[in-house]
Amino acid sequence: MTLRGSTATAVVLAVAVLLLVGACAADANPSVSSSPGVPGFWLGLWQGLISPITFLVSLFRDDVGIYAVRNSGAWYDFGFMLGVSIIFGGSARSGAAASRAAPRRRRPGS
Repeated sequence: MTLRGSTATAVVLAVAVLLLVGACAADANPSVSSSPGVPGFWLGLWQGLISPITFLVSLFRDDVGIYAVRNSGAWYDFGFMLGVSIIFGGSARSGAAASRAAPRRRRPGS
């Protein structure tokens, strides 16, 4: 069974994208006390943005977590939830905009 040129290119491209996206996954959560390396707002935002990818990686690796348990508190939480809402909220708005832009059909007899 051989792959056509375009199919082989698509497979290679998909593997390359998966490898690049996998490189963005969050690292393991080291045990830290109140040191300057504790995750704050910006790391929370980043980890919220990459949470779908991190979730997939966490299914196969025990040392990767989606959420940094030892974080700086409310600012990390706010950043994480903002990142998650950007990722998961964006597609809902685009679908709603597409349905508004679709031409309306006229009913027969009206």
